[in-house]
Amino acid sequence: MPYVDRIAEPWGTRTPYGPGEPWPVRVDSFLESGLRAQDVERWVQSATILHSNGDGLDIAVKDGRVVGVRGRAQDRVNHGRLGPKDLYGWQAANAPDRLVRPLVRENGRLVETDWDTAMDRVAGHARELLDEHGPSAIGFYTTGQLFLEEYYTLALIAHGGIGTNHLDGNTRLCTATAAAALKESFGCDGQPGSYTDVDHADVIALYGHNVAETQTVLWARILDRLAGPNPPALVCVDPRETPVSRAAAVHLANRPGTNVALMNGLLHEILANGWIDERYVREHVVGFEELEKRVRDFTVEEAARICDVPADALREAARLIGTARRLLSTVLQGFYQAHQATAAAVQVNNVHLVRGMLGRPGCGVLQMNGQPTAQNTRECGADGDLPGFRNWSNDAHVRDLARVWNVDPMDIPHYAPPTHAMQMFRYAEEGSIRFLYVTGTNPAVSLPELARIRSILSQERLFLVVQDIFLTETAQLADVVLPAATWAEKTGTFTNADRTVHLSDKAVEPPGEARPDLDIFLDLARRLDLRDKDGAPLVKWSDAEGAFEAWKECSRGRPCDYSGLSYARLRGSGGVQWPCDDGHPEGTERLYAGGRFWSAPDYCEGYGRDLVTGAPLSDIEYKALNPDGKAIIKAAEYVPPHEEPDGDFPFWLTTGRTIYHFHTRTKTARAPQLQRAAPEPWVEMSPGDAARLGFAEGDLLEVATARGAVRARLRVTSMRDGVIFLPFHYGYWDRPDGAGPGDSPGRAANELTITDWDPASKQPVFKTAAARVSLVMASSGTPSPAPTTAASRPVSADVPATAGGADAQAEEVM
Repeated sequence: MPYVDRIAEPWGTRTPYGPGEPWPVRVDSFLESGLRAQDVERWVQSATILHSNGDGLDIAVKDGRVVGVRGRAQDRVNHGRLGPKDLYGWQAANAPDRLVRPLVRENGRLVETDWDTAMDRVAGHARELLDEHGPSAIGFYTTGQLFLEEYYTLALIAHGGIGTNHLDGNTRLCTATAAAALKESFGCDGQPGSYTDVDHADVIALYGHNVAETQTVLWARILDRLAGPNPPALVCVDPRETPVSRAAAVHLANRPGTNVALMNGLLHEILANGWIDERYVREHVVGFEELEKRVRDFTVEEAARICDVPADALREAARLIGTARRLLSTVLQGFYQAHQATAAAVQVNNVHLVRGMLGRPGCGVLQMNGQPTAQNTRECGADGDLPGFRNWSNDAHVRDLARVWNVDPMDIPHYAPPTHAMQMFRYAEEGSIRFLYVTGTNPAVSLPELARIRSILSQERLFLVVQDIFLTETAQLADVVLPAATWAEKTGTFTNADRTVHLSDKAVEPPGEARPDLDIFLDLARRLDLRDKDGAPLVKWSDAEGAFEAWKECSRGRPCDYSGLSYARLRGSGGVQWPCDDGHPEGTERLYAGGRFWSAPDYCEGYGRDLVTGAPLSDIEYKALNPDGKAIIKAAEYVPPHEEPDGDFPFWLTTGRTIYHFHTRTKTARAPQLQRAAPEPWVEMSPGDAARLGFAEGDLLEVATARGAVRARLRVTSMRDGVIFLPFHYGYWDRPDGAGPGDSPGRAANELTITDWDPASKQPVFKTAAARVSLVMASSGTPSPAPTTAASRPVSADVPATAGGADAQAEEVM
């Protein structure tokens, strides 16, 4: 039973295995100092909540407190493994600065109050605006960290009760493009592949997906395949050197903003060499001729020129992808948060369609999620969709949802697509949204161009409600703050990126007067006196299991069918993949086997959009394109980014994540091991650029764009020349000098990012901005505090390695 420092060794010990073999079990656990497994009073079933992988775990409880976690050996996702955020992040629940009573703003200050006062103020203000301005004055901006039952209740309140079209989640920032790309190619959301495809694939292509840091357990699975017999070949597309690129057979470090050009070059080579499944294309796909025409003259040399990558490397990547017997592709933020996001992600789908690589072991696409319950926001209609993957522009779908909710179809807003987050904040800026209810997220740090966002959130005419577990930068601006329970303090289900549904049981009581998010939503519905068309209460459940049973009926017959699941079925299980219904009682491992898609015009979730302009297709246009419900190939023209480097701002700025933190660090910064591993922001630059400018490791630099400036210490890494990187996690609540948002110098990377979004998915662009860099103070030999374990690994051998110390020793049981 070895103990491993899981800060220094994030992926733990190897358990090699070969293609087609089961992934060996390794149970990871971490308990409070001095505790042993026999000291734990209860182990309570749950899964991880600080990334999208959905690793099954048990929560350790002693004396009414969470005191640790262990992986679930029987879980289909992780086979017992946990990553650093899983092992240590739970400690945030015990932080002394948890919100424990409601707060209301009085004379410019937030003061404690009781629940009745706070909720009366929330409901009263909402009712007043409804009477004076109508439902479009009210908006909801939610998270990717609630449970399915809470999202579904929120969607019913917003869409079916209040009647507002303004409901979206922060999943708009991380994985809206995943949903958009899946709908464009397959007519519906839902990952075609499964994590088990790693066990069978002979080539794994990772597009803008630093899986080593964003989904550590999935990377451990890939590492174990690489350590075993007949390992897969990896293809990595990323401008940074990462653990993935270091393990790859081919690394394409393309220039930011050129993903579509790169994909068109790969597709040109695949088609030119005849590496396609002609029968599959003929029988199951429409749009191939458009793709063939688009990429015919887009040679590898042309793609290499635009992307600034070696043509031979591009050819070798195409050969590996084009001749793979079993191809698995994954996509994440390097494509989703970049220029032409949906167009680029759709081209990855196109590779699988022309090669017929879907629905079989090792043959799949995973358009990944970033947040732990992002899939549930999309399923339940809490992020710009209608519940059950219903099509807002299909009147029959709206009528069916109205039947489920027992409301008039005209009470469900469907005159336009549900409002996306960036448009919601514009409406608030312009004054048409006067009430914004923010749940479990921190837009004052996570949205682009933060000076603008702070200005919007601070408007006197905007009534801001924040429901959270800590006093975040956003909560500090609120008119009412509602203290919520965290994950271990409530019961509910959540679904990961490969459609695996887990149940999380309540382990402990929330602190003070904090309440589960579901209870707060139910209270809001009661105080607003929301009714169905027969005069009965609109929300007909009073607990999580009741909400789940209602959701099952809403999902019945739809692609994300949960009707075969129950709390009893999930309790004790290793997770079940939807659809799970009478025809698939054990769940469904892979979608689209045999070329059967959810893309029929009367069933599909959406009719698609123009990938360049974002203009929606009508039902008539869609039926003409795809009358028989096949998969859809959509070609894309490469268009240069809207903002490119110039003489004043000569660098590309890209932002991203580190393995040790999640979102805006409201939880991970309160876990001592994680915070010590990455205590403050840094800026990465290539050795060539650093030498040219006379910068050295650890120098304090100022990074500026047309929108603001940030200061951080330099980490010299194997980055491509002309590109700099900042982690986006760092805000202001724990700033050492006590300065707050808006004070100079800035700390949050999103002070610098641009207000721009993909035309199809409406996902903000965080990966392409023009920046300049200047020296503030030389380091005197002190290195940057950036981690040394992953993509921020220094080129200098003199930088001390990241280590967690004795209190980061996690047990690994093989």
